[in-house]
Amino acid sequence: MPRRKRLSAGRVPLILFLCQMISALDVPLDPKLLEDLVQPPTITQQSPKDYIIDPRENIVIQCEAKGKPPPSFSWTRNGTHFDIDKDPLVTMKPGSGTLTINIMSEGKAETYEGVYQCTARNERGAAISNNIVVRPSRSPLWTKEKLEPITLRNGQSLILPCRPPLGLPPPIIFWMDNSFQRLPQSERVSQGLNGDLYFSNVLPEDTREDYICYARFNHTQTIQQKQPISVKVISAKSNRERPPTFLTPEGNASHKEELRGNVLSLECIAEGLPTPIIYWIKEDGTLPINRTFYRNFKKTLQIIQVSEADSGNYQCIAKNPLGAIHHTISVTVKAAPYWIMAPQNLVLSPGEDGRLMCGANGNPKPKISWLSNGVPVEIAPDDPSRKIDGDTIIFSNVQERSSAVYQCNASNEYGYLLANAFVNVLAEPPRILTSANTLYQVIADRPALLDCAFFGSPLPTIEWFKGAKGSALREDIYVLHENGTLEIPVAQKDSTGTYTCVARNKLGMAKNEVHLEIKDATRIIKQPEYAVMQRGGTVSFECKVKHDHTLIPTITWLKDNGELPNDGRFTVDKDHLVVADVRDDDGGTYTCVANTTLDNVSASAVLSVVAPTPTPAPIYDVPNPPFDLELTDQLDKSVQLSWTPGNDNNSPITKFIIEYEDAMHEAGLWHHQTEVSGMQTTAQLKLSPYVNYSFRVMAVNSLGRSLPSEASEQYLTKAAEPDTNPTAVEGLGSEPDNLVITWKPLNGFESNGPGLQYKVSWRQKDGDDEWTSVVVANVSKYIVSGTPTFVPYLIKVQALNDVGFAPEPAVVMGHSGEDLPMVAPGNVHVNVVNSTLAEVHWDPVPLKSIRGHLQGYRIYYWKAQSSSKRNRRHLEKKILTFQGSKTHGMLPGLEPFSHYTLNVRVVNGKGEGPASPDRVFNTPEGVPSAPSSLKIVNPTLDSLTLEWDPPSRPNGILTEYTLKYQPINSTHELGPLVDLKIPANKTRWTLKNLNFSTRYKFYFYAQTAAGSGSQITEEAVTTVDEAGIPPPDVGAGKAMASRQVDIATQGWFIGLMCAVALLILILLIVCFIRRNKGGKYPVKEKEDAHADPEIQPMKEDDGTFGEYSDAEDHKPLKKGSRTPSDRTVKKEDSDDSLVDYGEGVNGQFNEDGSFIGQYSGKKEKEPAEGNESSEAPSPVNAMNSFV
Repeated sequence: MPRRKRLSAGRVPLILFLCQMISALDVPLDPKLLEDLVQPPTITQQSPKDYIIDPRENIVIQCEAKGKPPPSFSWTRNGTHFDIDKDPLVTMKPGSGTLTINIMSEGKAETYEGVYQCTARNERGAAISNNIVVRPSRSPLWTKEKLEPITLRNGQSLILPCRPPLGLPPPIIFWMDNSFQRLPQSERVSQGLNGDLYFSNVLPEDTREDYICYARFNHTQTIQQKQPISVKVISAKSNRERPPTFLTPEGNASHKEELRGNVLSLECIAEGLPTPIIYWIKEDGTLPINRTFYRNFKKTLQIIQVSEADSGNYQCIAKNPLGAIHHTISVTVKAAPYWIMAPQNLVLSPGEDGRLMCGANGNPKPKISWLSNGVPVEIAPDDPSRKIDGDTIIFSNVQERSSAVYQCNASNEYGYLLANAFVNVLAEPPRILTSANTLYQVIADRPALLDCAFFGSPLPTIEWFKGAKGSALREDIYVLHENGTLEIPVAQKDSTGTYTCVARNKLGMAKNEVHLEIKDATRIIKQPEYAVMQRGGTVSFECKVKHDHTLIPTITWLKDNGELPNDGRFTVDKDHLVVADVRDDDGGTYTCVANTTLDNVSASAVLSVVAPTPTPAPIYDVPNPPFDLELTDQLDKSVQLSWTPGNDNNSPITKFIIEYEDAMHEAGLWHHQTEVSGMQTTAQLKLSPYVNYSFRVMAVNSLGRSLPSEASEQYLTKAAEPDTNPTAVEGLGSEPDNLVITWKPLNGFESNGPGLQYKVSWRQKDGDDEWTSVVVANVSKYIVSGTPTFVPYLIKVQALNDVGFAPEPAVVMGHSGEDLPMVAPGNVHVNVVNSTLAEVHWDPVPLKSIRGHLQGYRIYYWKAQSSSKRNRRHLEKKILTFQGSKTHGMLPGLEPFSHYTLNVRVVNGKGEGPASPDRVFNTPEGVPSAPSSLKIVNPTLDSLTLEWDPPSRPNGILTEYTLKYQPINSTHELGPLVDLKIPANKTRWTLKNLNFSTRYKFYFYAQTAAGSGSQITEEAVTTVDEAGIPPPDVGAGKAMASRQVDIATQGWFIGLMCAVALLILILLIVCFIRRNKGGKYPVKEKEDAHADPEIQPMKEDDGTFGEYSDAEDHKPLKKGSRTPSDRTVKKEDSDDSLVDYGEGVNGQFNEDGSFIGQYSGKKEKEPAEGNESSEAPSPVNAMNSFV
């Protein structure tokens, strides 16, 4: 508390002076004072001692200092001078010592790693900063390691190591899964301080393959991820319970050392089954209540702001039903140096004495060393006025040359402290820093404090005077504070006046005047009174305030020391608070608070709400309509309306709604005017000019709205000029030589008077013409004729009536009418991209020739003739429009090998311009479509004849046809593929030397110079001889037809048929047996025997050769659609199946085993794709293969 002197009237003249301790005197930072006051440097801002930087950003090392004259700055790096002028990447902030190293443009942060120190120097001394160790932050990756999956039994303990990379600063560790979800932790599973994940015992649900340790390096905002760890927990039949053992720390005892002020973190994690619970105690002491926290399910004990008193032995106890163990942690708290009393600046006058003291403590005790202007005092220039005594420097009979900045360094093995304190020897006359003529206003009977901040060297003495010619104060009612402030403990009205503060020392004198005004206190002369009110009633509290006439009070009402409810039932009017329709929860204490800029007073009263006196059941209804409406204070733009409320029908009126009718413009239509509180019976209404008003009022309560009152008398307001102008003004031409100006006219209410007209004005935007104007009647359009084509115009439309004009209207821009463009696009050229796409380029049309708003460009193109037949044939023209100012466009969907013509036209709002000269281009050849049809006719024993129609779209000149065919045996296997080229002029071809009674599959397509077209497929069968006996092999294995006569009468034939029948019977029996056993018929050997490089049967699902399973014997084969009777196959009827025949509705067998019926004409896949069917042959087909 500031030391105070009481001035007595009977002892010595009342001389008020300030005695400040010399050791605490500093030079005030008053701007005017600093203009000519010399002061040694003082470091005001610097970077932290351990400065970790982001290597991705420029390095900024701060060093700010004050002093007079302004100090200059220099730096050392790693103990030697750092010449920043020689490094183009380093700059120093003007007027500051802050360094900026621009490593973002070039250079590396590691290059500038080191210890930096800043020196701020002027003629009075040098101050130094701390040693700033600059290191770039690091976020290294995890080392490559192969993590083996972990497998263990249910109930075992487990430690998942994290071992994060060493970063700067160290990373924050957390465990998550592949979905970036934090892994749940509990008393059983938790993360240790070292980042490892500990399992006291594992459960089957711990099985997962994505235990991932993450390291977050906050300084660089990066996250590094360890390889996922896979854990598999095998369920055991019985889990043997076991007592706890510690997973960390190891052994029975350990040691922990922490520094004073840091957070002490002790950790114990135990394993066991059931899961152990951890307890903590301190031996020979108690844990500090307000500084102790438990983390990680009590496995971690934390003590914040640790001190030497927290040293000792801490014991953690792990317990489960089978036993308990404990571990003792011996804690030693060391301390880096900390201040007991840091040295303070000294301001001395010549010849004075003083001392600098540097008090620091630590564990171990720090060593104190002194520096002068940044140089150890042992080698600094000698100063006879200075004597060093340990942690104190004693100064005696100082002179101006004794000014310097001293540094105290307190250090031990855990750190250091460095403080700058200057000794400034000044000879300065007194200066008063408090603003002159400051006005103080104080409430009567309260303390008054008059400031007099001062400076001088030697230290000035202070005197106070009252009045211009008054003597020094000699009354004992005054108190002087050490900072020069004069206190009047109880100010009275006669304390008002002017006070003068005088400061003196041997070099001079200064004085300052301040003024004091004493105000009357604010008082509540009529306080609110206790009230008892029935529910539904209305209560009023009164609060009248008396105050000083120069102060303006504000009145605030509170309920139960809080704000009033936000409810329309509470109204504040002058000195009253009114609560309408009182409810039970309205009961409480109501307080009136009166505030001024200098004081406030309050008074309270209690409201008690009681049940109403029993009365006959009231009738609740909407209010009766108001009546007796009267208009008074009739002015040009306002009128006062008053009315008498009707009966509220036992529900208070909450508001009145006022409506008006304009009998002149909208007779019979009522509009909302305003709403007022239910407490009011008058309203001041704002009016518009030239309106014949009538008013009516409706009352509203909680049940609804009353009927309207009778209309008031009519009141016609005077006319006035319009307030607004028409809106939606536009200028658009309908013809090339006109400008049509349109607007949205004002309504009658907006006209403000009779004779509404419009002044329409226009002029060319880019010309020097004056405005042309015309006044038109109350219409919404005006046409200006004889305008140039498509010229921008400035337009404005202003309203006027018989009284005058509306305000100046806004100017809008329009255009006269458009005309068709005059010029066609030039330099049209075509770039054919491919056989179906072309790109068209053209030069833009000059804007002046467009004569309108550019809509875009339109391309007309058509196919003029066929390149193959060269016959002129006019087709329908196609159109493509490209919006805006584009100068190129793509023509898609062209026909290959065709002759096209095109032209380009520009389009505006009026239409199209002339066409550009026609440009002709040809599309290149494309691949043909499939042949239109393919028929197989005249089948014989060893030949088939194919007939076809050429492709409907050859898309070029056909060069040849390609026919590929291959046999299909009874098991649906495909035989060798034969490739045959046929001249393009052929439409019929006969294949000879075919096998008899053999199914063949045909693939047929056409070719042009551009490539092969789509194929069409077909299947057909050669015939058999009448006896059904295969003829003997002739030559290269080709079957020749031979007729056998009366063979059925031959004995050898009858024997052969019996043998075949027996063999078929045996085969059927074997098939049924193997089918019941789920056996399969391998067909791999057959496929290998008939392998063809172009045909490799594949399975549908994975492309590998499959086996036919007899489990599928009774599945129906895929059904094909019926084909036309002439065996013609259209390509759109194609399918991908090779097995659309068999036991379906379209196939059957004769008695001799030959196949009859129709073949499906569905389209097949390319022969290289092979047989897609994996279904086994039916028994009937199997029988046929043996006949």
